[in-house]
Amino acid sequence: MFKRMGFWFVAVLIVATVLSGCGGAGDGGDAAGGVPADAALKVTGSVDSEVGWSEADLKAMDTLDVDYTNNDGETATYTGVAINDLLDKAGVADGATAVVFVADDGYESELTLDEIRGCADCIVAFRDEGGFSTVMPNFSGKAQVKGVIEIRVK
Repeated sequence: MFKRMGFWFVAVLIVATVLSGCGGAGDGGDAAGGVPADAALKVTGSVDSEVGWSEADLKAMDTLDVDYTNNDGETATYTGVAINDLLDKAGVADGATAVVFVADDGYESELTLDEIRGCADCIVAFRDEGGFSTVMPNFSGKAQVKGVIEIRVK
């Protein structure tokens, strides 16, 4: 009897091991919603498909150069990916009304979806030290989020 129980235990263990290897993406694993666990930037919330990208993935996308003048009157040029392009890749769900930019330190900035959609020059810019910042010409300084890691659609 113990031999038979041992056989079934081993058989179940083998099946469980094989099945557990079938669920991952093989590229570092996925978090809930299909977003890679190691994504440097993700779009979540009221979207057709939550997505995430590595820094290299974002740098390989079409980019824009955008000038931004800060409160001190200093103008700098930033390079990045259009926020609207990222939202389009995720597919904004019907009924969505707002976009929240979440920073790596927990800071959040919320704008209406209409404001974002109306801004062709709003980008997620590449930072010299790595990571990203939002560059939002003609928006308040509160919309300029350093260390942005998530774009949450509401």
